[in-house]
Amino acid sequence: MERTAEPLDIEVNDVSATLFVTLYCHALESQSQNPILVDPMSVELVQKFNEKLSHSDNNLFRRLARGKLDKNLIVHIAIRAKKYDEYVSYFLNHSPAGVVVNIGCGMDTRFWRIDNGRTSFYDLDLPEVISIKKKLMAENERYHFIGCDVLDHDWMAILGRHGRGPYLFVAEGVFMYLHDQDVKSLVLKLQSQYPGSELVCEVFNEVWLGKPFLKKIIDFKMQKELHLGSGATFNFGIRSSEEMETWNSGIQFLDDWSYFDADEEKLGWLRLFRRFQLFRKTQWTVHYRLNQACPLCFCATRPG
Repeated sequence: MERTAEPLDIEVNDVSATLFVTLYCHALESQSQNPILVDPMSVELVQKFNEKLSHSDNNLFRRLARGKLDKNLIVHIAIRAKKYDEYVSYFLNHSPAGVVVNIGCGMDTRFWRIDNGRTSFYDLDLPEVISIKKKLMAENERYHFIGCDVLDHDWMAILGRHGRGPYLFVAEGVFMYLHDQDVKSLVLKLQSQYPGSELVCEVFNEVWLGKPFLKKIIDFKMQKELHLGSGATFNFGIRSSEEMETWNSGIQFLDDWSYFDADEEKLGWLRLFRRFQLFRKTQWTVHYRLNQACPLCFCATRPG
């Protein structure tokens, strides 16, 4: 981290505000006993944000500055980050010069945790988020920022100027805030632009979103317990890990993962939930290969 001096503007929308929750979870867990995730840069960033957030009119920001976060949330976010680091590291073990795109990166410092000295790494998020990030971190010849809405596919042209692939696209805690058609359009665009690439993304169970009572529970936890704004709500979900395969014949399901699969002592009795698919697949991660669709396959664009 070789930046700052410029005043930090932390005005972001309700969804982007979740980036501060994730950042503080990383920092608090990094400073705990026997940390699940070791992320020293997140600790540095939190120190820079604390004074600004402690005087904010935003209740969430003030709570973060005081370290007031649910312990289970901290553990879950840390476990997720560690697993996504493992996904990226596994990809780079097989493709050392591969290109990694961190979609909806927020203040994540994954590049500095997994850098192998050869990868090209792109942090992609809304312009206001990247503006904050640029004041705190420096790009280099292999680490780049793209300030663009992920749904504005023009960012792919920027990506194309640098990397040749193979590509890994990572969307940690992003897709559930988008709408069904937007997620589908993005995935199919990635498949057509980067055939042979891989996608690792977090998803939510559509069953929960389809039941008004359960949806109200989700919104209550997001907006009342976490003190996020009304815009921070889940919109997109799938019913099974294989569901995206129905979007196009070239999409290949590889594996999935849930928080409850993690062999972390700090999960405690919650590890028992791995035995029950209803809980294991409430919010989980899916891993796909985006192959080129067979031109002779008439089911290549069948609806999901």
